[in-house]
Amino acid sequence: MKSFVIIGVGRFGQNLARTLFKLGHEVLAIDEREDRIQQVSEYVTHAVCGNIRDEHVLRSLGVRNFDCAVVALSEDMGASVLVTLMLKELGVKYIVTRATSDIHRRVLEKMGADRVVFPEQDMGMRLAHNLSAMNILDYIELSDEYSIVETRVPDNWKGKSLRELSVRSRYGVSVMAVKSADGDIDVAPDPGRPLGADDTLVIIGANDDLDRLS
Repeated sequence: MKSFVIIGVGRFGQNLARTLFKLGHEVLAIDEREDRIQQVSEYVTHAVCGNIRDEHVLRSLGVRNFDCAVVALSEDMGASVLVTLMLKELGVKYIVTRATSDIHRRVLEKMGADRVVFPEQDMGMRLAHNLSAMNILDYIELSDEYSIVETRVPDNWKGKSLRELSVRSRYGVSVMAVKSADGDIDVAPDPGRPLGADDTLVIIGANDDLDRLS
């Protein structure tokens, strides 16, 4: 179990806090709005309404003792920068901050954010890949050059094994896992096993190779 402090529980922060708590982690949610705290209080370990811009409030809540702090603010760029800086100065181990623009990202990184996320951009990217290649079920960008996709078995792969297909040499990608229709996941897929029509593949590779594959 890890411990997380989520600062700002709008829609993104609330969903994040609920999911982390559901996964068995300790979650402290902080927001300046009482209505948001009431909405999330049943789904986290602790929920506190307080002035997130006040370093004394953050210090009194012991944020430095958490494994990770997530600054999930979206409406106020200045507040997210200020809170990120305070968390860094308080000695928080790992800070994740939500950004709304590239300039915002660069400022947050200079303030000490260990990771900067763009929820809307990431979701838009996933949806774009899903819509452009309907066999793609999910898409995770690892970097500008590499990604992981979860995809249905291409029609011309059905009934053939990974060995027959020579996936790595022919397509330049690697199949990390095969998920069968009943939900079983094989993370070390047998290269001689024929792929079923209802199987799902988890594939990693260069973006160009994945695009050609899709």
